[in-house]
Amino acid sequence: QVQLVESGGGLVQPGGSLRLSCVVSGSIFSRYAMGWYRQAPGKEREWVAAITTGGSTTYVDSVKARSTISRDNAKNTVYLQMNSLKPEDTALYYCNGRDTIWSRTYWGQGTQVTISS
Repeated sequence: QVQLVESGGGLVQPGGSLRLSCVVSGSIFSRYAMGWYRQAPGKEREWVAAITTGGSTTYVDSVKARSTISRDNAKNTVYLQMNSLKPEDTALYYCNGRDTIWSRTYWGQGTQVTISS
């Protein structure tokens, strides 16, 4: 059974930083393309960043200059480092994993990020 568990969210002041983590268990992490999504209250879930099995990264324009997605295959973990956080970054952040062999997609339960003074 594949499980994705996010952590690292919290309450941060504007301008601060957070590193979100997502640990994948129950499968071979290295064959998963990973991504981060977020959903703010009253809004649809939006894609934030992605990293391929080979380590190539892409970002939504609104976070591109302030964020870094990375992966550690030895730890079965994907990270999202976010800097210069803004109130509009407030959302529930979800980890997404796509098995590139079987084309199955899995989601974590989410970690709350709140940016407020």
